[in-house]
Amino acid sequence: MIIGEIRRYLRDNNMIRVSRSVRDTAYKALAAREKLAIKLSREATLEEITEEVNKKAKLDAEEKMKVEGIKTEPIVYTVKMISDALDAVVAPVSLYEPVYSDNGDSIYIMDQLCDNKNNDTLWTESIAIGEAMKKLSSRENKIINMRFFMGKTQMEVAAEVGISQAQVSRLEKGALATIKKNI
Repeated sequence: MIIGEIRRYLRDNNMIRVSRSVRDTAYKALAAREKLAIKLSREATLEEITEEVNKKAKLDAEEKMKVEGIKTEPIVYTVKMISDALDAVVAPVSLYEPVYSDNGDSIYIMDQLCDNKNNDTLWTESIAIGEAMKKLSSRENKIINMRFFMGKTQMEVAAEVGISQAQVSRLEKGALATIKKNI
């Protein structure tokens, strides 16, 4: 009775409420991860942990059938379910938690975060590059697009455009200078 009350208190008084089923899944995954770490002498992958948890669920269902005579289908866990459950039980960290500290000059977690989806600088740079590329000749524009947006080598560009690699290099250098001048 007392142990149950202590568990309930600890479960219900966390900073973030995690459902019991997710927490149970996480504990199963943590147990499987520890077992596999000993067995494999290395950190187990999520796939290996998922496989181990599914094996245990199947064995538990078979054991329940033998003991209670009740046939139940085991829960089949996916890698995403295991990953989400493990993430859910990790204690939250403050944005002001120091990551690095040297002579009183600390770098905090907040300093390491950036918003890649809504970056005004990236957006304005993209517009500026687009405007600058409009001032290139069609051949230079094609070379820059193939080199930097399609990731092709100078040799691949040369073969496609029908000129030598040296010519591609010269045209690319000139086009980049034009873009830099117009930005």
